[in-house]
Amino acid sequence: MTENGMNTVNQPSAISQGSLSYVAVVAAVAALGGLLFGYDTAVISGAIGFLRTRFELNSMMTGWAASAALVGCIFGAMFAGTLSDRFGRKRVMMLAGGMFFISAMWSAMPYQLFDFIIARIVGGLGVGAASMLSPLYIAEISPARIRGRLVSLNQFAIIGGMLVVYFVNTMIARQGGEAWNVEYGWRWMFGSEAVPAILFFGLLFMVPESPRWLTEAGKEKKARNILTKVGGSEHAEAELKEIKDTIAMESGSIWDLFKPGIRMALIIGAGLAILQQITGINIVLYYAPEIFKNAGLTAESALSDTVIVGIVNLTFTVVAIAVVDKLGRKPLLLIASAGMGISLLLLGRAIRMEQFEGPWVLLFVLTYVASFAVAMGPVVWVVISEIFPTKIRGRAMSVATVCLWTACFLVSVFFPYMLETFKGSVFWIYAGVCGAAFLFVLFFVPETKGKSLEEIAKSWL
Repeated sequence: MTENGMNTVNQPSAISQGSLSYVAVVAAVAALGGLLFGYDTAVISGAIGFLRTRFELNSMMTGWAASAALVGCIFGAMFAGTLSDRFGRKRVMMLAGGMFFISAMWSAMPYQLFDFIIARIVGGLGVGAASMLSPLYIAEISPARIRGRLVSLNQFAIIGGMLVVYFVNTMIARQGGEAWNVEYGWRWMFGSEAVPAILFFGLLFMVPESPRWLTEAGKEKKARNILTKVGGSEHAEAELKEIKDTIAMESGSIWDLFKPGIRMALIIGAGLAILQQITGINIVLYYAPEIFKNAGLTAESALSDTVIVGIVNLTFTVVAIAVVDKLGRKPLLLIASAGMGISLLLLGRAIRMEQFEGPWVLLFVLTYVASFAVAMGPVVWVVISEIFPTKIRGRAMSVATVCLWTACFLVSVFFPYMLETFKGSVFWIYAGVCGAAFLFVLFFVPETKGKSLEEIAKSWL
């Protein structure tokens, strides 16, 4: 094994012709950051009810306990871009992996709510960093023709992490009764994250640094070697020339984000990031068991139905991966926004009308999640990872991701109160936001299918 890659693909044929298996393996390792992102954010869904009882929380404090990690996410995303532009994508991803492990162990041990909150904020720092760096890294190492699919792999990993933790939470909850879960069960739920955290940290030693970051840092030889492994010698030379030409056009100043052209890219990136969250996905993923309980389902049935939600989420993310480089980004985003809005309208009606029982609520939650998974989840990350110039891509993605996590925090912390106050009507508010998302995509979001990162950057410059 060399410092630039993995010995499993470091063969002459791979070097001269390139290897899709090489870039796929590298992308899969980076996507483990997405798996931890999903695991860490969704573990709260099975634990929140037990936490509420253990610490005797009211609705606002329940929202705070569920959303504390999101405070860390905001700051993790805020600083990860600048750090990755300076020290490289790989090193900061490894730092995020360490934070995941520390948070997992710490979250499992507290006997006071304050300790739990601090531990979750530490995990949030890792989530915030990984949420922007994993798709950014994958976009920077992937060939244009399959970039959408490979970046969408990160969303697949996020949903995979959520689905895994739904199963883990359910299995842990079944190890004892209510009293056991209130005292111990939720601790095992959080502690279980230590295993994928160690795996992510260890495997990162095997992947190379981003060739675009290496080029910008003046390490052209290393960048050429990696690009050759990805696409062959001719691909490497052409790609390297285009990267250097585009970097020469960029000043690298953060103020570039506010110049004409790039400013529009920032508006699109931040707008999509915010809309991904305020269209309601985390109120479903974080609070699915509580929503199902409010619809009349038992606690055990609510946890089982949450697993079904995770399976649908994963299945339709696979659909997105299959079609994003064929149909394009924009059509999928329009389909998703419309499907989510209609589903939320029906979900609100099902909860408000007493004759609509639990199965109807589950059905409309599933159609909403399927619509989100086919585009608003994976495709938003694809777009915001590819629309910014190389020299400022890390910081630009930080801005967009900070907007995403801030919106996520506000939605998550206030949702328990809103659900308690407005009941099913709260979902109609989010349905209206889905309508706004449809219009934003229709009028502002460009199609980037099949274009290299440098072509996209030049279109703004």
